[in-house]
Amino acid sequence: MSTRVGGSAETVTTVNDIASIDDVVRRAQQGDVDAFEAIYRTHSVAIVALCRRMAAGGDDREVRELVQDVFVRAWERLTTFRGQSSLTTWLHRLAVNVVLERFRSSKRDAARLIDADEMTFGSPSPAAQLDAAIDLDSALVQLPGGARTVFVLHDIEGYSHDEISQMTGIAPGTARAQLWRARRALMRLLDL
Repeated sequence: MSTRVGGSAETVTTVNDIASIDDVVRRAQQGDVDAFEAIYRTHSVAIVALCRRMAAGGDDREVRELVQDVFVRAWERLTTFRGQSSLTTWLHRLAVNVVLERFRSSKRDAARLIDADEMTFGSPSPAAQLDAAIDLDSALVQLPGGARTVFVLHDIEGYSHDEISQMTGIAPGTARAQLWRARRALMRLLDL
């Protein structure tokens, strides 16, 4: 497949053009930008969806920054990928870590990961209630950051409480409590 860049034909590699993902990864690890672009094109949609779920439900600018950070970090650390898990799993874990680091570094919502007393929910307008009932993402936005993080990691992404504990630095029991609170709040927000 060819694309025009600045008037010249440049070959762009996609995962479908090559024999295996292992070859693409090996080439990207050796600095092949086209191979890394193939990795990006193959995995970016899933990484965007994950970042959107975890980052307050969809501030596009923040999601774009997070996705960019994920792939910059992937480029920098690709040489550490040993194939012990799938590339998809490795990128997913990297994305989760980037989002969690952003939360910790900005201290936005950090207290809510542990402090259950701050978990209060305003009464949304009738229009907001209708939107939340239709759209899980908009209901997730209304959750406090800690509850949202644990809910997304456990119920959507499938991580265990022990894995969540390792990623976020909270106790497994706290993760369980946050998940219970998130589910309860979502039931209220979605009018279930």
